[in-house]
Amino acid sequence: MLTRSVFWRVTIGLCFGAAMLAHALPSDPQAMLVASDAVRNPGQAFRVMVTLTEFEKGQQVDTSSLLSYSKAPDGGAQLVSLIRFVQPLRDAGKLLLKSGSDLWFYDPMTKASVRISPQQRLLGQAANGDVVTVNFARDYSAQRVRDETIQDGERRDRPSVLLRLTAVSADATYPSVELWLDADKLWPIRARFYTDSGRLLKTAYYRRFQAQLGAERPTETVIIDGLNPQSVTIVRLSDYQARSLPTNWFRRDFLPHFQPE
Repeated sequence: MLTRSVFWRVTIGLCFGAAMLAHALPSDPQAMLVASDAVRNPGQAFRVMVTLTEFEKGQQVDTSSLLSYSKAPDGGAQLVSLIRFVQPLRDAGKLLLKSGSDLWFYDPMTKASVRISPQQRLLGQAANGDVVTVNFARDYSAQRVRDETIQDGERRDRPSVLLRLTAVSADATYPSVELWLDADKLWPIRARFYTDSGRLLKTAYYRRFQAQLGAERPTETVIIDGLNPQSVTIVRLSDYQARSLPTNWFRRDFLPHFQPE
């Protein structure tokens, strides 16, 4: 049986712990966006396997595998990314380079690198800008809209915070985004991506959180077409590895010299 003094110590401890937890979570919307970025992106140079699978009316129609290498350049908040195509074999060896506002595609057959749009589709509903690693907080200004309970990507009710993101950088893939974050952990749960005119392009659900490189991170994103909900692309992330990545890998002039691991 608890004595009065022990009871109050336990009660005070619980209240103090709750207060510390509340204090640990930022309330400023831009800071919340920064925290969400840290969930999606490891704070170190890394590589990860990216598998894209396209479905139409529940039937698989295409798949592609890529290796993504990302790091934060010295003095820069935005990550740079190099994507190497692995499968299918017809695309093996092709490269995508995201550096600043530039996105380059390199084909080893022609030995030419051409600038492309991040909005251009890569496979199914996944655009080029969806597979390169980005920091939303650098490209968007966040506004807190409301708190609400929504269904997450695994059909569970989850208290969340809705942020409205408005592009402030030429690097941004989409003009505006609605982003729902878990109210307790600030994990990204759901996002809706819009055109300049406000038309819904796609909805993304972030799910299957797993411990990867020191934090719980979403290892699967389900992307649903804004006009045709039967058109779905699943992006799976696996085999995270911390790496020391050479700076010259992320220069356009180095693309013809890149050698796979």
